[in-house]
Amino acid sequence: MKKETGKEWLHGRRKRIAVVVVLAAAGAIAWLILSLFSGAKEVGFEQVPEDELPEAITSDIIPEYKTLERALACCIDDDIYVIVTRGEKPTSGFKVAVDHMALEEQDGKSTLIVYAGFKDPDKKTAFSQIITYPTAVVRTDLKQLPEDIELRIQY
Repeated sequence: MKKETGKEWLHGRRKRIAVVVVLAAAGAIAWLILSLFSGAKEVGFEQVPEDELPEAITSDIIPEYKTLERALACCIDDDIYVIVTRGEKPTSGFKVAVDHMALEEQDGKSTLIVYAGFKDPDKKTAFSQIITYPTAVVRTDLKQLPEDIELRIQY
């Protein structure tokens, strides 16, 4: 068996990196094709600033669900809002954001898939030792509430 020189090893490494990049690109293309043909429809939304949240959300919905990790939707004044909660956390620094949403129709039933990004605090950084309830609220372009909601978490 021939021993690889430094130059040959580097060339082989480049090939391995190229293979990984090609496989990642193929995976992304396959995901896109499956998304397009699965019947899922992207749902438009906008982040609602905390000082612009409807009172029903701040006084009724968030207090009831803030300790749970979930996504839920509500209709207020003909607008459909989606709320994502992370539950109770021991420090500040925990974040949640809605990345994107898709509406799927399966067996005559509409399911809203909510893709949320969860970010935990850096372990090397000091944060306030205070109980927090990370929450994200978005206003969607939906015209009616979905029959079901599925939360898909991405770290």
